[in-house]
Amino acid sequence: MGSLSFEKDFEPSVITPRGLAGLIVNGDFGEMMRLKISSTPTTPRKNLNLSVTEPGKNDGPTLDCTLMNYIDTLTQRINYHIGYPVNICYEHYANLAPLLQFHLNNCGDPFLQNTVDFHSKDFEVAVLNWFADLWEIERDQYWGYVTNGGTEGNLHGILVGRELFSDGILYASKDSHYSVAKAAMMYRMDFENINASINGEMDYSDLKSKLLQNKGKPAIINVTIGSTFKGAIDDLDVILQTLEDCGYTQDQFYIHCDAALNGLIIPFIKNMITFKKPIGSVTISGHKFLGCPMPCGVQITRKSYINNLSRRVEYIASVDATISGSRNGLTPIFLWYSLSAKGQIGFQKDVKRCLDNAIYLKDHLQKAGISVMLNELSIIVVLERPRDHEFVRRWQLSCVRDMAHVIVMPGITRETLDGFITDLLQQRKKWYQDGRISAPCVASDIGAQNCACSYHKIDYIIA
Repeated sequence: MGSLSFEKDFEPSVITPRGLAGLIVNGDFGEMMRLKISSTPTTPRKNLNLSVTEPGKNDGPTLDCTLMNYIDTLTQRINYHIGYPVNICYEHYANLAPLLQFHLNNCGDPFLQNTVDFHSKDFEVAVLNWFADLWEIERDQYWGYVTNGGTEGNLHGILVGRELFSDGILYASKDSHYSVAKAAMMYRMDFENINASINGEMDYSDLKSKLLQNKGKPAIINVTIGSTFKGAIDDLDVILQTLEDCGYTQDQFYIHCDAALNGLIIPFIKNMITFKKPIGSVTISGHKFLGCPMPCGVQITRKSYINNLSRRVEYIASVDATISGSRNGLTPIFLWYSLSAKGQIGFQKDVKRCLDNAIYLKDHLQKAGISVMLNELSIIVVLERPRDHEFVRRWQLSCVRDMAHVIVMPGITRETLDGFITDLLQQRKKWYQDGRISAPCVASDIGAQNCACSYHKIDYIIA
């Protein structure tokens, strides 16, 4: 696709946590250093309580010592980072480290050159072309840019819809990312929060009801391709049919697809993200499934829509339709490097391994009598919330109500999952050993068929 190469059969390897290859000391890379990795569970890192001191007036640890202690802590904690969608399985930071000596700013439109040379827009356009091909839109028909993350992508996509339909109403599932409601607040948009089913998918009957209530006003719909907590996928085809059933023509609605995590999973299983359907924009997070040391993302929309946002800025000798203006010029290079090195074969392997590992975790928890749910085409395993806050912190889990989840990213191995399962089973014996306290009932959160509490346990075992 595009100018990126997929000829190399890339076999992604799990990262071996380690410290910096070398600290920058007096402008030079120091000698190679390796840090010892603990084989026993580590404790969550504590606040360093740092302050900025004047040179020569610091009686505490040196700058290098402080940094090395910080790196040591992070290195020890890598294998316990299983609750949030960040791919730490990449090795390209060493090759790209020399770029840190340059300030690269991709200010303005990616497709227009600036009057300065310190940018990476050529890399950025290569990345955008790759995603345009992936999501099936002709290169002369799209516009996009590398964002600072999924939230900026959502803010931009919804803004494009708002500019097309100034009186439009924003519709989004209650399980959609919080940035969607933030966009409604920032843009002073009328907002309809659509109910979600128990698996996290949009409730289409509620959508239909609210579309009919607001008939006469354009609809701006956020479609979640992988909900934040449960990994549920809103059915784009059902939403399009619902719009048609409610009498909305294509000039009366705009659809933004938030595919922050699943945008690089779904296309390699069942491609439901395509501009051949009447969608307006798609966004993904670059630091999630793909992996990047810095938060970043990709936003793609139709070129015909962007004129409503573009403004000529003489100061930068460009037009600008982005949210942030100045943009990190390093992230497009990291994304370009990863896409080129991994290729479609590498992504297919990553996707299969993550899906298989998610099923592996779900099956083992289920056999152990733990409440657990896994949506189709998802790598997010939802389970009952561990009772001990220290356990939650040790494994860096995300929790909502009586639920927690594990996101099985490319860098998470079966060894890590086995360690988590073993630790959880050991701790549960302590939490519930005397019978006075029971595991929480999560039937209302993940369904009775997935709940292993004392009340639903018989049905859970039979299922």
